[in-house]
This record gives sequence, C-alpha cells and structure tokens, in this order.
Amino acid sequence: MIRDLELAFIKIHILYHADREAVFGVGLMEELARHGYEISPGTLYPILAKMESGGFLTCETRTVARKQRKYYRITPEGRKLLNRMREKIKELYQEVIEQ
Repeated sequence: MIRDLELAFIKIHILYHADREAVFGVGLMEELARHGYEISPGTLYPILAKMESGGFLTCETRTVARKQRKYYRITPEGRKLLNRMREKIKELYQEVIEQ
C-alpha cells in the first residue's frame, strides 16, 4: 500500500521535473532520492515507458559522452494532467495538513 502511494507521488514528481526541463533516468533517480524516494532503474524505466505510451511524456535519445541517453519532456496532455494533480494536491494539503 505504501509503495503504491509513493509511486503516485513519484509520477507527479516526474511530470513536474519534465515540465521544467528535459530529464533522464539517472538524473531522476538522484532527484527522487533527494526527496526520500528510493527507486531502481527496473522500476523507473517501466514507469517512464508507460507515461510515454500514455502520451504524457515524449522521449528523445541523445548521445552524451559516447553513451545513448533518453531524455523525457512533458507533453501538452502531461501538462494538463499535472495541472489537475496540482489542484488535487492543493485540496489534499488543505485537508490533511492545514486542518
């Protein structure tokens, strides 16, 4: 149950950061760790693939230091979802934290 909730928060983090700039797997794992989420590549990359196939992220492959790296950006559909989640987070915060 806890992992399911954390995975939902992780997906929102991914949308948020992909909206700010292009993100890649290792960078996301470091950023998520900064927020206290431990996520393995075996969990993260299927999430990214599912978000891409769902139309929420786009993926571009770039060569960095002779290695292929996939960069992800938010799509207009992903931005709509992020904005809907912002409202939900705001409402939840007001109910759970402020009351």
